[in-house]
Amino acid sequence: MILVTGATRNIGRLVVDELLAVGATDVRALTNKPEKAALPPQVEVVRGYIGRVETLQGVFDGVEKMYLAPLEETVREVTALAAKAGVQHIVDVSGPKDSWWASVATAVEESGAAWTHLSPGEFMDNMLMWAEQIRTTGEVRDGYPGAANAPIDLADIAAVAATALLEDGHAGKEYLLTGPETLTRAEMVRHIGAAIGREIPFVEVDHDEAVAVLEPSMGEFAQWYVDGMRDLTEHPQQANRVVEEITGRPATTFAQWARKKADEFR
Repeated sequence: MILVTGATRNIGRLVVDELLAVGATDVRALTNKPEKAALPPQVEVVRGYIGRVETLQGVFDGVEKMYLAPLEETVREVTALAAKAGVQHIVDVSGPKDSWWASVATAVEESGAAWTHLSPGEFMDNMLMWAEQIRTTGEVRDGYPGAANAPIDLADIAAVAATALLEDGHAGKEYLLTGPETLTRAEMVRHIGAAIGREIPFVEVDHDEAVAVLEPSMGEFAQWYVDGMRDLTEHPQQANRVVEEITGRPATTFAQWARKKADEFR
């Protein structure tokens, strides 16, 4: 039995789809609201939330492997319960030991179960933060148009997770996951423009205004995010081919993602 936690959230729901697509038959999905989950009928849906450990009674029974959504607050209790119940392998979304994700990776390792860490770069879906600006003003006001990284599609993270759950040889490994190309933020905006059939100007603003633009949606993380964009102007993130190497299929390009999300920008 494979357990997918956070099964109705962004990555978890896609992990369920990937597992079913490759023929997995024993999939259990953990969700806070089973009645609204709309999961496929072949999936065993159970009620619970890893953020409320008291809801996990019996959830791990018969589970050999699990996908763990990242939730720092309760990760130690959840992984301890899983290992005690006999879970043998945990695939998590976490990150390098010098990042804020470190506590997730450490707790999984210390649980005693075998582990695989997925350390993704920025999600392509983060660029939906520009959607309202584009819809209402036709432009993007943001900082650091030359900041460059290799964002990744959520579906590719899910595909790697499903592969690590189903195939041998992934235990004890940490995979740094990126999209297939390094792009500047200005180039990303151009791809979005091409997807919706019109040019979208990138209006560069200073550091403080860039933070102010993001604060309504990001709160205290806006400053951290914009600081990161400043760093990426001098130290671009390099793309790798780990997604393709593990899954055997090319990673999603930003242009493909933009076409898939085009209606959200129109």
